[in-house]
Amino acid sequence: MKKGERADLAVPGAEFEVRVTPRSRRPGVIVDGGVWQIAVTAAPEEGRANAAVAEALAHALGVAKGRVVLLRGAASRDKRFRLE
Repeated sequence: MKKGERADLAVPGAEFEVRVTPRSRRPGVIVDGGVWQIAVTAAPEEGRANAAVAEALAHALGVAKGRVVLLRGAASRDKRFRLE
């Protein structure tokens, strides 16, 4: 997915369901039926994977990473983010 390819979804207040694959060999973002599947190379330790997922989501939406906020699922593979 190219940067800003899903820019039509970058609406303030929008929430995104995300399924995370940490420690992936290849990072990537796929949108399947409204659920974002994001693979990151970071390990799920000390919030590294969460930060990498937020950055990947922001990159895919074409917004600054500071605008993506984790709402729930900090210790889970299933997460919900909101765009501020």
